[in-house]
Order: sequence, then structure tokens, then C-alpha cells
Amino acid sequence: MIIRRSPLTSLQEGHWFKLICGASYHHLPAIRNLALVYALAGADCIDLAADPAIVAAARSGLTAAQQLIDKVGLPHTNLPSSTWLMVSLNDGEDPHFRKAAFDPATCPVDCNRPCERICPTQAITFNNPDKELGVIDSQCYGCGRCIPICPFEQIYTRSYVSTPSAIAAQLFPTIDAIEIHTQIGRTQSFQRLWQEIQPWLKHLKLVAISCPDGEEVIPYLWSLWNIIQPLSIPLIWQTDGRPMSGDIGDGTTIAAIRFGQKVLNAQLPGYVQLAGGTNRHTVEKLHQLELLNLPVNRASFPVLSGKQPAQISGIAYGSYARKLVMPILTPDESMNPLLSTGSRTGNSSQFTPLLDKSKQSPSFSLPEIIHLEEMPDLLEIALGRASSLVLQLKEPWINEAEIVKRNRGHDQATSAP
Repeated sequence: MIIRRSPLTSLQEGHWFKLICGASYHHLPAIRNLALVYALAGADCIDLAADPAIVAAARSGLTAAQQLIDKVGLPHTNLPSSTWLMVSLNDGEDPHFRKAAFDPATCPVDCNRPCERICPTQAITFNNPDKELGVIDSQCYGCGRCIPICPFEQIYTRSYVSTPSAIAAQLFPTIDAIEIHTQIGRTQSFQRLWQEIQPWLKHLKLVAISCPDGEEVIPYLWSLWNIIQPLSIPLIWQTDGRPMSGDIGDGTTIAAIRFGQKVLNAQLPGYVQLAGGTNRHTVEKLHQLELLNLPVNRASFPVLSGKQPAQISGIAYGSYARKLVMPILTPDESMNPLLSTGSRTGNSSQFTPLLDKSKQSPSFSLPEIIHLEEMPDLLEIALGRASSLVLQLKEPWINEAEIVKRNRGHDQATSAP
């Protein structure tokens, strides 16, 4: 019998995987399917905007994933016992809590519209009569890449503060964790937000604090630690290296790792989890620096006074993780991966038992809203891509579990009369 680890165990053992949907991302169908795919791939936690409708959409995806698992059994051993839902809050202006905006009617007719091409979520449109023109609010997650590229400086941002006061009673009993986004120098703002949160901590399993790097970041994080004491649930320090940049290039992960090392060296109580620029190279670089407490690295860890060195406890992936599977979720036929060759990246064979091939996918022209579990061909591709990222962090533990299982079987066989 396979024992499924809890998300907290993943955090303690150093292979915590979090999917960031985005504090400003509100596209409900995509969020539902992202939750479905990454839950099946083995994500421990999914980070969402603090909105009851968004949490409900993600919960629907988790329910669909569990129904598939119950139907066919476990396809692999890294699935957590449950996938936690986390919502993000902020104590002031923050790049994660904003939307791009402009009036398309004022755009010059001779503009070649570079904003439309650079948007990673196709949230800007000028020619679709069935959608709002300009910025499609639900699809924008505030990355800001469209702002400097606009030749006429027409694009601006709308920032907001997401606080629990208006929705706490409806939201907090439905989630597992919260993440507070803050910045250096906001001690009083953080304290006010924390006072609002405190009565609801009894509903939660985890608290995370996300802060960008800076000259005085370590003293600031220690001041936050003093504010939140006493804390009866686990704490994550999220080192937000280069926000919303993991899909840009290979080197974006370096800032997150450097910041993670800085927080580890400060020996702040709690777990350290990377974010901001994380991508397919993050685990590899952490291996090289021996910053992951994975079985494959244990033999090479120096032991000082009987203790292992400080380790990164997990990784959060945002724009890169979403980019892996979003082309499969799009209703745009031109982006449907089933129509292109060489698109099946990632090993999806282990997921084949999940997919009922008797229910063939409908025509390749996808509707605006799809339930991915009803389209097995697309689900298989999405799972393959998601697992190619999740298993980087999980696979060594899966292999170790298999070794332990085989050794136990061997011991039982040799001890039998």
C-alpha cells in the first residue's frame, strides 16, 4: 500500500511544490484546469487570488482530480494526501496586485500593437468582437511587460490592496493557507494586516510571508517574526527573487536562489521557499549548490555537529509552470498542441491509466470553457508537461520510496520460514 505524504511532510522533507496561479489572475476556467492538472502531477499547494469565486474554481479542479484518482488508483507515488489552497494578501502596493489598463479607442491606428504580442496570457486584444477590447481583465496578472513596450505610453496599471476584512468569513474556512506580500519598511502596515488575520488563524494550516530582496531585508524579516509571535502553525519565508519572470529566460532563477541563501544564512525560524523567476533550471542549480535536502544529495552533505546544513524546503513556480500547460487550455485552435508535431513534452505514459480513451476528445476547435478531464487527449499532454516540472523536485523521493518498499519485500522474503 502506498502512503501518500501530506503537504506538510513535503515541506519538512524538502520537496514542497507550489503552483502560483497569481494574486491578480482571475480567469476561472483556466484556474480550475490548472488546479486539476497540477494536483494530479503532485503539487502540494496552489496559490490563488483572495476571491471566493476563484477558490471555488480551484476547489472544483481539485475535486475532479480526486475523482480521477479514486476511479483508477494512484498513478505514481508523489501525489500528496491533499493539495492545499493558499490565497495571497498584501499590506500595500505590490506588483503582484495590479492590472494593466488602457483605452483601445485612443490607440493610434498605425500602431503595430507590440503589447498584444508580448502579453504572456493573451490578455490584450483589439479584434475579437466576442470579448472586451483592450485588456481582458480576468486574464491579466499584472506582469507589466506591456507597459515599457507601448510606443505611445498609453498603458498604465491599476493597483489594489487585498485585505480579508470584507470576505474573511466566506473565504478563510474554505482555504488551507495564506501568503502575505510585503516590502521593506512596511512594519506598521504589516502589523495592521496581521491583526485582521489573527482571528482566522484557527482555520489555517500554514502562513507564508513573501518579500522582495533589499539592503535591509533581513532586519525587516526579523521584525515581522516578532510581530507574528506566538505562531502555532508553520511559517514559510518566500524569497521573491525576480517576480513573474520565470518564463522569460534561463537566468531569472539566480536572483531567487541568492535571496534564498541570504535568508537561510540569517537562520530565521521557519521554512525557506523560492519564488520569483523559478523555472526548469532551478532544481538543477540548487543541486549544484547542495541546497536541496534530497536523497540523492545526502551523501555529499557535510555534517557539522551532527546537523545537516540549512536547506531550501520548497519551490514555488508561477509564470513558467502556467506557460507549460496554458497552450493546451486555450480555445484558440491555432495553439492547440494536438495540431502541432513534437508537442508532447514530458513523459506522460505514467498517467495513461487516468485517461478514459473510450471518451474521445471532441473536435479540435475548443469551446471557451472546457473541463479538461472530459478531453483525455489534452489532459494527457497537460499532465506530461506539468509532471516534467513537478517530478524534478519529487522524483528522488519517489525513487527512495520504491527502494524502501523493495527492501522491505526482500527482508520479508528472506525472513520467511
